Amino acid sequence: MTPGTAWHNWAGNQVARPAVVARPRDVGELAGFVTSAAREGRRVKAIGSGHSFTAIGLTDGVQVRLDRLGELVSADAATGLVTVEAGMPLHRLNTELAEHGLGLSNLGDIDRQTLAGAISTGTHGTGRSLGGLATQVRALQLVLADGSVIACSAEESPELFRAARIGLGALGILATVTLQAEPAFVLRAQERPMALPAVLDDLDALVAENDHFEFFWFPHTQTALTKRNNRLPAGSAPEPLSRRRAFLEDEVFSNGVFGLTCRLGRLRPSLIPAINTSTARSLGRRTYTDASHRVFVSRRRVRFVEMEYGVPADAVPAALAGIGRVIEHNDLKVSFPVEVRFTAADDIPLSTASGRDSAYLAVHMFRGQAYEKYFRAVEAVMKDLDGRPHWGKLHYQAADTLRERYPRFGEFLAVRDTVDPYGRFANDYLDRVLGRIS
Repeated sequence: MTPGTAWHNWAGNQVARPAVVARPRDVGELAGFVTSAAREGRRVKAIGSGHSFTAIGLTDGVQVRLDRLGELVSADAATGLVTVEAGMPLHRLNTELAEHGLGLSNLGDIDRQTLAGAISTGTHGTGRSLGGLATQVRALQLVLADGSVIACSAEESPELFRAARIGLGALGILATVTLQAEPAFVLRAQERPMALPAVLDDLDALVAENDHFEFFWFPHTQTALTKRNNRLPAGSAPEPLSRRRAFLEDEVFSNGVFGLTCRLGRLRPSLIPAINTSTARSLGRRTYTDASHRVFVSRRRVRFVEMEYGVPADAVPAALAGIGRVIEHNDLKVSFPVEVRFTAADDIPLSTASGRDSAYLAVHMFRGQAYEKYFRAVEAVMKDLDGRPHWGKLHYQAADTLRERYPRFGEFLAVRDTVDPYGRFANDYLDRVLGRIS
């Protein structure tokens, strides 16, 4: 262990000042650091790449950085089972899988997170018949609060496994993760603007008829950018965008020009509606095919803060109408589009999709702009729709309100009380959203 230094997350809105920092090279060292912390009475938090917007990874005790625990352990092309160390970033995981002729069925649109962080906070992606990343987990190896190492799966320690797939870092530190991958596949991506009313009128069909569907609504306009990603037959050759076109559209315009307009909007908020209108009018159509992970993932170089809520799948029109009212009634100027995605129900206690097909609505603000008024008002809309907040994105909920929204909340707490009875892995955020361990 080394003396701690100030650490901040990707968005820059969370800062930790740990007493000490540990960077284990294997599970034995990881267990040893946890054992030492327990002996000294320190709290412990693992941290990955810092892509959570909440304080979920902060600690003033021992900060465990997982960057040295990021290697492939095994990959079986016949079964699709892949075991990796939990600190591996998703972009490296995707590369490793591709080299073995494999891919994941569903991914989020950012690949900078570590596998541990993405699983623990409920990263989900979009897909009418697919769950989030955690539904692809088949086994976990964790270091518990007493320093012991335990393996769990649907057959071995199933109660712990059910909870730990989205464990918020509250149950232990993930050491390795076994995922169910599948043969690598190619997606056809189709992006095109549509009038928002037309999207909502045809939403059920758009979701049902595409493997992966999402859309982005630009506030202050009636325009949405739709994205349809669909599988091609096995053996299809990818036909990606040319390097020049990809650079111009994804780097120059989607990141460079968008970043400049966000800065302009921060300086002159009154210009944001006109900027959004101009952006919406300039949206083009494009179709291309590529390896699945290259289609799923988008580069996000413009920094922001974000709130996201999961609601029942049929609540999207009401949720968007509510966000529109929030913006209009509060005279807010919002430069970032509202992102809407979909997943199937799952059986994970603290998943936003636990027990129900879900839609997700994500609202953003450019870094440096005031966001709390907007986010709190949107959260009030989501409350009336039985909304569940994404664990890695900003929200203002606490254990008493969250218990009402997650039918299996008590089941998760029972597991936590068993494996971490003294709150070794707790912090202020977990004390708020789960309640203090008594």
